[in-house]
Amino acid sequence: MMKNQKKPHGENVIPAGYKRTEVGVIPNEWDEINLNSIVSGLEAGVSVNSIDQIDAYSHGKHILKTSCVSNGHFDGYEKKSILPTDVKRAKYSPVKGGIIVSRMNTPALVGEVGYVAESDLDSFLPDRLWQMKFKKDVAHNPKWLATLLSFPPFSKKIKDTATGTSGSMKNISKSAFLSLKLPWPSLKEQNIIGTALSDADALITALGQLIAKKNAIKNATMQQLLTGRTRLPHFSENPDGSLKRYINSELGMIPEDWEVKPFGELFESLPHRRTLRKEDIVSFVGMQDVSENAQLIKQTQLSFSEVRSGFTYFERGDVLVAKITPCFENGKGCHTDSLLTDVGFGSTEFHVLRAKSSSYSKFIYYWTINNNLRTVLESEMVGSAGHRRVPFSAIQNYLIPCPNTKLEQKAIATILSDMDAELTTLERKLAKIRDIKQGMMQQLLTGRSRLPLEQQP
Repeated sequence: MMKNQKKPHGENVIPAGYKRTEVGVIPNEWDEINLNSIVSGLEAGVSVNSIDQIDAYSHGKHILKTSCVSNGHFDGYEKKSILPTDVKRAKYSPVKGGIIVSRMNTPALVGEVGYVAESDLDSFLPDRLWQMKFKKDVAHNPKWLATLLSFPPFSKKIKDTATGTSGSMKNISKSAFLSLKLPWPSLKEQNIIGTALSDADALITALGQLIAKKNAIKNATMQQLLTGRTRLPHFSENPDGSLKRYINSELGMIPEDWEVKPFGELFESLPHRRTLRKEDIVSFVGMQDVSENAQLIKQTQLSFSEVRSGFTYFERGDVLVAKITPCFENGKGCHTDSLLTDVGFGSTEFHVLRAKSSSYSKFIYYWTINNNLRTVLESEMVGSAGHRRVPFSAIQNYLIPCPNTKLEQKAIATILSDMDAELTTLERKLAKIRDIKQGMMQQLLTGRSRLPLEQQP
């Protein structure tokens, strides 16, 4: 090697058994193809008149929405009923093994694709969707291909070909789409990769369904426990072992040892504020730092001297409730038990509920995320459209059935907290599996990692 010649390093090094192509570095055995070498045509549907409802008419015919395809998946329930007068105009149904492409959509959604697992002859494509027709002499795995086309490096290339003068709507031409270059492994390797990613998808789907089921159980349990319709065993019996009775109230039947009271009787109307020094570290929570399922997802720590006047003051253990629409309706608010400091400041659009010594903070929290409370208080909002607010007095005056003892309030909240903790664990597991799947796609779809072919049929 000549004295001044530099050795290749980093990304310039092509590993043994790989080659450089226009689609990147891929295994030697893989080909590089254009879509038009495997696709014989792109079928587009027609625009028909419809109503946004499923099975609105006895004919049972539907037109698909452009939202039916996303991230390589096809959702056949994203459809609308075709008006009877337009049924005969509809054409091209999704067929098993097909891939549907959103050829016209918003900049973010144009180019989305979805694999069709089962045919649906009663649904039809609109003019904004294509269905790919493949050449009969080209063996391919359509599910693998749909995954590849939705893989960000290739999905971005598809979206980048979209044109249009409107900033809100873009269109992909057939020639631009079919000229897309792709890495192309053998059918056997396509099948192996597709199976591995399908297994990950199945695990993600099963875990998502489990989370949805446990969420439904938790919501039903919350409704039962907060209203006293279901009592925890330790509180449902008299000293002699007989069951406690229910009595009539202005809110219906409630346990005899409960009472109807204004929600405000559980929390302070003017919470005490401690004196802080400039160097004291506090937390800051903005409206964007709370998720729509009432979880504190972020907090910023800063010195008290950095806090601008006017922000909402609260302490660890207080309950924050959004006062402005649409945040209030969407459940923006949280319990601050996970606050990293004793004191926090937050958005001026938070109400602060601090439990009195006779009530339990998390019992208050679970009432604030109760759908019935939010629905009723919508009528109490004041202000202009789009910026209506819930007055603190409306929350204070809202009537609830309430246990007479802090002990029962705590027992109810503990049950619900345990269910929330289980849901949080499952959601973290789901997020981790999704990350793992993304890593698998990055490795397998580019050929950086290979699965053993000799062990496959």
